[in-house]
Amino acid sequence: MKRCKPNEPCWCGSGRKYKKCHLAHDVMASLRGDEVPVSQGLRPGQISPRRPVPATIPAPSYALDGRPPRKQLGTLYKPPEQIAAMRAACAIARRILDEVCAAVAVGVTTDSLDALAHARCLELGVYPSPLNYSGFPKSICTSINEVICHGIPDDRPLADGDIVNVDVTVFHQGMHGDCSRTVAVGTIDQASQQLIAVTEQALAAGIQAVVPGAPVSAIGAAIEQVVRPYGYGVVRDFVGHGIGEVFHMDPQVPHYHDRRASFILRPGMTFTIEPMINQGDHRHRLWSDNWTAVTVDGRRSAQCEHTVLVTDNGVEVLTAAPDAGP
Repeated sequence: MKRCKPNEPCWCGSGRKYKKCHLAHDVMASLRGDEVPVSQGLRPGQISPRRPVPATIPAPSYALDGRPPRKQLGTLYKPPEQIAAMRAACAIARRILDEVCAAVAVGVTTDSLDALAHARCLELGVYPSPLNYSGFPKSICTSINEVICHGIPDDRPLADGDIVNVDVTVFHQGMHGDCSRTVAVGTIDQASQQLIAVTEQALAAGIQAVVPGAPVSAIGAAIEQVVRPYGYGVVRDFVGHGIGEVFHMDPQVPHYHDRRASFILRPGMTFTIEPMINQGDHRHRLWSDNWTAVTVDGRRSAQCEHTVLVTDNGVEVLTAAPDAGP
């Protein structure tokens, strides 16, 4: 099934011509007798101007020039004072995430969700970490339906049946705290419900695999064991990451079993686990904004994320809910 003419913009929203994007993929799928995925109809909306942050709020170094520090500058094994600051940053990030997710509803724009998150950051005296990170224009990421990650909030109203991932990171007391969740908009279909539930189960399994002395690869292996029976794709090009005084640093945390990820987990390490699970193909394609990553087949993707600390006996979920549940 041909979706559009060769020189028209591709149906996937990448901004590229169809002939240079999905044409070959769709032709081969038709020859194999595969079902060619139907576009969700997601298109970029209008992005409002960047929201200001008062100079009185301590900000990371990239806030002015958009240039994040090299990941090597981060402290791999956090001393007690940094761990205490991370607990505080992560608690605020989780609080804001809960408030933004509670505001998700049919007809609400992701730009209004960004405005809410931004305002809460300022009220709580924290800097929204995504803002101007390598030029990112907004304070949170909002990834809808087939968007895997790094969706930019815009003026598109959320529709009944959508799913949306809200990703919140804040900078507080010199440290970053990072978490995300995928939620339903109105009433979603059973396939989307299952995708979200399995993604949450995969995150829980990945967290349980965090023990001192284990290799980082154990996390991805545990996630794959949960996901594999459903035939979902585990995204490989975007991974979890170390975090602290630097937003993204070592170690890299693949969500699939990669034997090369042999880095040994030690007490004092802090990093994110954030599996991105696709209903179909694990690969992605970027929109022309060079941020928005979408599934190559137009099928849906879900993600959930926690920041964790390796302890002497196991793991502490720094972005857990105040009642200790994830």
